[in-house]
Amino acid sequence: MAVEIAVEIAVEIAVETPLQDDVRALVAELNAVLLELTPPEHCYHLTVEQMAGKDTTVFIARENGLAVGCGALKRHDGAVGEVRRMYTRPSHRGQKIGAQIVARVEALARQEGLTRLVLETGDRHPAAWTVYERAGFSRCGPVLDYPDSTWSVFYEKSLA
Repeated sequence: MAVEIAVEIAVEIAVETPLQDDVRALVAELNAVLLELTPPEHCYHLTVEQMAGKDTTVFIARENGLAVGCGALKRHDGAVGEVRRMYTRPSHRGQKIGAQIVARVEALARQEGLTRLVLETGDRHPAAWTVYERAGFSRCGPVLDYPDSTWSVFYEKSLA
């Protein structure tokens, strides 16, 4: 009689440079998914080169070394941080990876003394809305320099 033993694989999240081939591939997947749901003129992608800027910290989730999720904190004037480039591969959804990355972004923002987090997401991303709302974000009007568009949904969270 064979006995099955369930092995839970831990997903590790760390700050990494986005300028790695596997992270570039992950971001390319994210861009492709967004472009399936939103017209290109309403997609506000950061390139991996922009993500590598000094104003942005990138978190990569890995399982057994494989990049399976990402998210970033981009800093703006006025002690405002922006949650950017959130993505979890379909194979790893439902494991709260997005929630863990948002928590890491928020912790870093608080540590750096930022007083507000904001973000823009698409109008066809209910799973993302759930992640942000569970993390305490509230819907708001347009943030930063994003245009007011029916394709966008905006969120904010006070850290003060």
